[in-house]
Amino acid sequence: MHSSLANADYIVFLVYFVLIVGYGLWIYNRKKKESASSSDYFLAEGSLTWWAIGTSLIASNISAEQFIGMSGSGFKMGLAIATYEWMAAITLIVVAVFFIPVYLKNKIFTMPQFLHQRYNGTVAMIMAVFWLLLYVVVNLTSILYLGALAVSSISGIDFNICIAFLAIFSIMITLGGMKVIGFTDVIQVFFLILGGLITTYLALNLVSDQFGGEGIMDGFSLLSSKASDHFQMILSKESPNYSALPGLSVLVGGMIIVNLNYWGCNQYITQRALGADLKTARGGLLFASFLKLMMPLIVVIPGIAAYVLYQNGSFQSEMMQAGELNPDRAYPVLLNLLPAGLKGLSFAALTAAIVASLAGKANSIATIFTLDIYKKRINENADEKKLVNVGKITVVAAMVIAIIISPFLGIDKKGGFEFIQEYTGFFSPGIFAMFILGFFWKKTTSNAALFATVGGFIFSCFLKALPGLMDLSFLYPIGWAVPNAEGLYEIPFLDRMALVFALCVIGMFFISVKENQKGVKTNGLEIDTTMFKVTPAFTVGALIVTGITAALYTIFW
Repeated sequence: MHSSLANADYIVFLVYFVLIVGYGLWIYNRKKKESASSSDYFLAEGSLTWWAIGTSLIASNISAEQFIGMSGSGFKMGLAIATYEWMAAITLIVVAVFFIPVYLKNKIFTMPQFLHQRYNGTVAMIMAVFWLLLYVVVNLTSILYLGALAVSSISGIDFNICIAFLAIFSIMITLGGMKVIGFTDVIQVFFLILGGLITTYLALNLVSDQFGGEGIMDGFSLLSSKASDHFQMILSKESPNYSALPGLSVLVGGMIIVNLNYWGCNQYITQRALGADLKTARGGLLFASFLKLMMPLIVVIPGIAAYVLYQNGSFQSEMMQAGELNPDRAYPVLLNLLPAGLKGLSFAALTAAIVASLAGKANSIATIFTLDIYKKRINENADEKKLVNVGKITVVAAMVIAIIISPFLGIDKKGGFEFIQEYTGFFSPGIFAMFILGFFWKKTTSNAALFATVGGFIFSCFLKALPGLMDLSFLYPIGWAVPNAEGLYEIPFLDRMALVFALCVIGMFFISVKENQKGVKTNGLEIDTTMFKVTPAFTVGALIVTGITAALYTIFW
């Protein structure tokens, strides 16, 4: 595998770099005189258009773990992994209709602020600290480390140089605030999609040429016939990949919790829409849902193509790492086959995905620390200029910490996607239960919220350890337990999340009812049914997205 860039590739990448930095500086200089407030810096209040919000959501979401990890999953298990993308398209519509109006109506700008307003300061501070640790130690670190590995493997440039470059590039964008991030993300997504489509085009053409076909349509047809087992969205319990994607749970079970928690209760994501009015925010989320539908074409199909080519004798040595087949090498292998110039464009697409995610995550870290910790507990009288400066210092500090600790976390051994899911999945069900009941049931108490936060983690740990305590094989016939690598029957990850969520909701209900009987008062949010009405245009768009998603699942069931 030829891991280096030609002069033409460097020229293309330089054009991308100059475009991003130049446009970012122009936005920064144009906007900085208009407002120096913290809400403007962290949220770009009133500045982002619907298309900027939509593209920024996608740019922040798609990173190395999608390009590398999801392509690797496409190689390993096929199109089924696309459920994370296609179900996200439906989730974005749900968030636009039901979640965003609640945030905007109650003037909520951060997730800890929501918890403080809905429950109390203790719940808010606990979760603020938790989110900071999660974002810095898990998310920011894994994106930076995996991104540097990917860039290094494709370009041949030293890993340490790559990680430093990505960090500095991201800091340059982040220091300009959410306006610069939001508008530069439009260019990032352009490169991301164009470069990704070029890689998909190459992959399908390679398959077509390998088996005597002509063009990408023949390539896709050959892909479907040569790897028919890789075009099933709903896996049976006999599938070796069932534990990762357990049957119908990808539609009606834990996948719903994963997506609603990520897209609706996550500062990193919701921050893009919290500075806009309701119509603009909804338009941005709807646009993002359309973009989500096409993501598997960019990140999953190349992985399946690499699988078919590998099965036919190609890439035998390139796909190996330490003597074992490594599916995560599928995307880098394909990129290194691109001709000079086009490789630079695809390389820019990968870099764009990494940098945009890093910038968005760093901005969220700065927002939570500055507004929810520094402003509330360290310096309550800080003026707007001071808050903005603290935010900028936080961005740099978070990136430095991520660089220092990333080599010691074993991210490369676990795989980025698995690494993130393993550590966030123990908390997600409890957090989502706390949010969803906080939204729509005014009687939910603060102690009930604390129960979900702590209890959800304890339940998750218990269910993870349960296979070592008792034989769960009796659950296999109904698909609620499957054998793992050690031969023990365990509950699939998504089913475990659904079960923990149910336990948290039940526990919160009984705690709240008992405390309500004792006269404990709660802080209900301002909600009325008119908040959830949508425009005819939004309804049409939502129906189109839903129809396309339903058709995709029907075709590839």
